[in-house]
Amino acid sequence: MSPISESPFSPEQIAGERLTPEEYEEIVQRLGRHPNKAELGMFGVMWSEHCCYKNSRPLLKQFPTEGDRILVGPGENAGVVDLGYGLQLAFKIESHNHPSAVEPFQGAATGVGGILRDIFTMGARPIALLNSLRFGNLDDAKTQRLFKGVVSGISHYGNCIGVPTVGGEVYFDPAYSGNPLVNVMALGLMETQEIVKSGASGIGNPVLYVGSTTGRDGMGGASFASAELTDKSMDDRPAVQVGDPFLEKSLIEACLEAFKTGAVVAAQDMGAAGITCSTSEMAAKGGVGIEFDLDKVPVRESGMIPYEYLLSESQERMLFVAQKGREQELIDIFHRWGLHAVVAGTVIEEPIVRILFKGEIAAEITATALADNTPIYHRELLTEPPEYAKKAWEWTADSLPQSTVKGIEINGNFQTWNQILLTLLDTPTIASKRWVYRQYDHQVQNNTVVLPGGADAAVVRLRPLEPCQSSLAEGLEVHPLAKGDLLRENAVSLASESKQEEEVIPLFKKAQGRETPKVSPPLSKEEAPLGIIPGVAATVDCNSRYVYLDPYEGAKAVVAEAARNLSCVGAEPLAVTDNLNFGSPEKPIGYWQLASACRGIADACRELGTPVTGGNVSLYNETVDAEGNPQPIYPTPVIGMVGLIPDLKKISGQAWLKKGDLIYVLGIGESSQNSELSSESSKIETSPTLGGSEYLAAIHGIVAGKPPRIDFELERKVQSVCRDGIRQGWVGSAHDCAEGGIAIALAECCISAKMGAEIHFSCNSANVSRWDEILFGEMGNCIVVSVAPKNQEIWEAYLQEHLTKMWQKIGLVCCAESPLRVVSADNQVLIEVSMGDMGDRFYNAIERRIASV
Repeated sequence: MSPISESPFSPEQIAGERLTPEEYEEIVQRLGRHPNKAELGMFGVMWSEHCCYKNSRPLLKQFPTEGDRILVGPGENAGVVDLGYGLQLAFKIESHNHPSAVEPFQGAATGVGGILRDIFTMGARPIALLNSLRFGNLDDAKTQRLFKGVVSGISHYGNCIGVPTVGGEVYFDPAYSGNPLVNVMALGLMETQEIVKSGASGIGNPVLYVGSTTGRDGMGGASFASAELTDKSMDDRPAVQVGDPFLEKSLIEACLEAFKTGAVVAAQDMGAAGITCSTSEMAAKGGVGIEFDLDKVPVRESGMIPYEYLLSESQERMLFVAQKGREQELIDIFHRWGLHAVVAGTVIEEPIVRILFKGEIAAEITATALADNTPIYHRELLTEPPEYAKKAWEWTADSLPQSTVKGIEINGNFQTWNQILLTLLDTPTIASKRWVYRQYDHQVQNNTVVLPGGADAAVVRLRPLEPCQSSLAEGLEVHPLAKGDLLRENAVSLASESKQEEEVIPLFKKAQGRETPKVSPPLSKEEAPLGIIPGVAATVDCNSRYVYLDPYEGAKAVVAEAARNLSCVGAEPLAVTDNLNFGSPEKPIGYWQLASACRGIADACRELGTPVTGGNVSLYNETVDAEGNPQPIYPTPVIGMVGLIPDLKKISGQAWLKKGDLIYVLGIGESSQNSELSSESSKIETSPTLGGSEYLAAIHGIVAGKPPRIDFELERKVQSVCRDGIRQGWVGSAHDCAEGGIAIALAECCISAKMGAEIHFSCNSANVSRWDEILFGEMGNCIVVSVAPKNQEIWEAYLQEHLTKMWQKIGLVCCAESPLRVVSADNQVLIEVSMGDMGDRFYNAIERRIASV
């Protein structure tokens, strides 16, 4: 007879733990017996995709994970990079998708709390948060409820705990109607002398439970996050955790104080799978065992059984291994902060997790069976692209109505390029997200240098609170920017009105264009130049429509855009954390999308020299309707990337600085607008394309075509030139061309600066058949910059040397009363839109939709 037929559990009970019959048989074989209820639950959560990555782990092995600045890579609570100057940065991204779908406020709030614990568990003080959000059509009432709840949850937790939310992205697409995505990234500055790891060690060392109490909230959250959403998912609301940001603030301070005593051997956050995960992972990583007594655990509810203790995901809890004899020292610290702290276990030699309850063994499992030696599925990869992709790739712009210099006729209605531009600015995905970020406290801690919406990436000043970490800021005269003066020259604040000119003194020698993606080695505290205040830039990015249409090329484009956004503020890209949001890997198309995207990320990270330090995998992002038909999201591999800014006096926002400044586009040669020229060193087409564009989806209702491909040799050159121009003081503003193409990029620069522009394209109206491709086509490798006239000669000489023909001078910044005016080489007016009309559409798009439902 099979183990299933002899099992004390019904097939329905086993399936209820998200275990397959084959996995149950494997459990019986490993234990040499049938599991009890508690053990079955432990295997259920630890063998879930959320915890063990059983479908994705083979794919993640191809990611580059090593580099000169990488101190901690995948496998710990967060990655850590060396910034130089005696500073180290911990960072990571995590998802809370399914909980946010059924309880948006608490789902999003506890997502923030969870990622912050990953950061300070390493010994780092959290200094910034970013988020990447995806929702359905904003005109839908359900989408608005989810949208409002998620934003409110993020703002509640982040604002209360005192960590600024400094940036992010928000996309709206029907593909996310039933399954929103909530990805949160956190950054922290190391405060401890040693990085705190999670592997238990020291036989006989005490195991401490610290933080909040344990209740029944969040039961089985890891398993819940590893299944499709159905119309019955609201019944899983108990699987959503409930957070307390004020308690977590105390936990941050208590943990950092405890780490500095040197009495903590190892630490682990109790996140997904709670006590089960923390005990088994700490034991497995250390090659030891842990004996843990549930009777010692502080509880908030009575009558709990081992199954509930072990699967609870109550928030704000941690597990420590302490040096024997110093446990009371740690307990006193936590009590002083008003938190629970008890010795609940011991490190043992036998490599098992032994759970005690009421004097008896409630569960006993080999630690590696739960944490490391879990099922791994090597699924068969499609030998050729699926039919949907082949059909999408057949699309060409020739199937669209013909366009003229004036506009295009769509469904019998002629629309001018002015109207198209305004419609795109009114599209929620492109429009200003100020309704979102105005709810976030983005200036708490007084280190936010660029306000949300002011630049392509967030910029945070590096100001250690502990004097032992760095002597950089001692006795220095600090630039107003580094003091947090946000009303600065380059108008990175949306509230800025002044346009004062500042003399910039170059502190760098003339930079040479990089041919290879080498990252500069970190400087020690002793080597740091006097008078320089460094900063860190961070971004989260993903154009999921690109990835849907071509997972491999789309994923490469995502990594490239993240690096480009960092370069646009003057930061050197250092490392990546990724959040892989996909549908079911058990379906051939879903696995093809996941595998192809992972390959694209790996290749792109190697090309750009940005190793992956860790991240999160969120699969089964599908909504099963009442008829049982799964509706997957677009494949959405969100890339979080961090970069180093050597000198905060040398950064850039996206707003023009001053009337009369010259406007250039990097990455496009004069013939590129006629689709004839790509990089001289590559066969890759780098001209603007409508495939996968926002214009094609929003204006024509079509999702098809091949998305832009990245020429990495050109990409590296464009980014290097942009960074060097900013650091030399030549480039005053920089903004990458993304959704909506160059026309939207120019409009956003105008709107941010409240200044118009006169743009002259090099192409003649008689030679162009598709003006929509020129104006709204999308591409990689492209950045719009502005330069003061006094720097024109040296800047253009530098461009000619490092970008040869792949740049153009395209226009001039005008005064506040001027429109955005775009004309062809033969003086045909393509676009002429006032600042007032653009600003109204851009700033009020989201508010208008929310007010109308």
